[in-house]
Amino acid sequence: MKLYGSYTRFVGGPSCLRRHRSRPLQAAALTLLLLSVPVGPCMAKAAAPAATTAGAHVYLLRGVLNIFSLGLDEIAAKLRQQGISVTVANFVSWSSLADEAAAEYRSGRVRTIILVGHSSGATALPDMVARLDQLGAPVKLAIGLDSVFRTSLAGRVGRYINFYVANGAGTPVEKTRQFHGDLENVDVGKIGVGHLTIDKNQIMQQRVISAIDAVVFSRPERMSLPDVSATKHGAGPADATAAARR
Repeated sequence: MKLYGSYTRFVGGPSCLRRHRSRPLQAAALTLLLLSVPVGPCMAKAAAPAATTAGAHVYLLRGVLNIFSLGLDEIAAKLRQQGISVTVANFVSWSSLADEAAAEYRSGRVRTIILVGHSSGATALPDMVARLDQLGAPVKLAIGLDSVFRTSLAGRVGRYINFYVANGAGTPVEKTRQFHGDLENVDVGKIGVGHLTIDKNQIMQQRVISAIDAVVFSRPERMSLPDVSATKHGAGPADATAAARR
């Protein structure tokens, strides 16, 4: 408000109007004013996401009845604050969502597809990955949170992280010969999460968002997950070459 008042007095003051009515002077004054206004941290942060998140879209799949995966809504809100496009839906919509994502990918509006699922949503992820691969839209990152059934992977995905509770309902994900990419099975039971809390746990949410940020913003990923057991299934030479091309 103070700057605006100064601008009014400078440009619209009586002495200025009497002495100079020329447009060049007013334009010069306006230019000086705009140059004198500092660009604060909030303005810089607001402008950054538009440039850095263009083309990235995260699809989050809830579990049964939409009432046991509300942690995904919290993750979605945090991603949107960073300017990342997000869609949250029930796992039964995985096929139509895959078709939608593939259409967006072919149009060029989406270039980076990321999937996250909890419970039955995590169980549906391998099917969605395979469907998108068939449609010519590779998945850059997929994150499963405690799939309730044993699943196997086929198709192409840059990186697949399966967080599961070994002493609960969760199971590791297996890969088939048709799978191309990197698979990580991570047992998170030792950090005190269960099937109904894995999506709401703040450590897990941070881990999921960190993995997404590493892809979208090319940031170093925070690997701070205490007391967990991870098993990596690296891709072979041919798979590594394919992943490098994506």
